[in-house]
Amino acid sequence: MARATGYDAPPLKGTMAGIHITDIESAINYWRAREPSSDGVALPAPTRALAEVYALLVYYHETEADEFSMPPKALAAWLEWYRSTPDTPCIAICSTSQGDEECKGCGRSFSEVQLWTEMRPAEKRATWRRITQEGTAWRFNKYAERAAEGAPNLLPNQ
Repeated sequence: MARATGYDAPPLKGTMAGIHITDIESAINYWRAREPSSDGVALPAPTRALAEVYALLVYYHETEADEFSMPPKALAAWLEWYRSTPDTPCIAICSTSQGDEECKGCGRSFSEVQLWTEMRPAEKRATWRRITQEGTAWRFNKYAERAAEGAPNLLPNQ
C-alpha cells in the first residue's frame, strides 16, 4: 500500500484501505470548482493539500494513498469531497436478500451490503471503484437493456 503522503503513521492491522489516485483527482477538481484560484496561480488550501498528495503519488508511481497517514488537511478536503458523492450504490434491487453472494443490483458482496454502514469512507470508495470497473451490476445498465434481456418483446411488430 502506498505511503506517498510524507507521514509514517503505522497502519492499523487489517483495516487499511487506500484512497485511489482517481479519487484524489476528483477531489481536486471538486475543490477547483468550489474555490477557484483567485489569480490563476495560487491554490486554495484544500486544493493545495490534495495536490501535494497527488504529486507524491505520481512521483513514487503509486496509485493509492494510505488513509491513516494522509496529512490531516488533505484528508479533511478529501472527506468533504467524499460527502458530495452518493453514499451507497444500492438501487433497491437486492439479490443478496435472496441468497446471492453478490448483489445483481449494485454489485456488492453479501458482506459489503451487510457491513456498509460500518465501513470507512476509503473502504466504501474502494468498493465503488471495484463495482464500477466490473460494470456488471444492473445499476450500470439502462433499464431498457435489462428489460430486453429478461422479458419477451412486448412492442408490436418490432
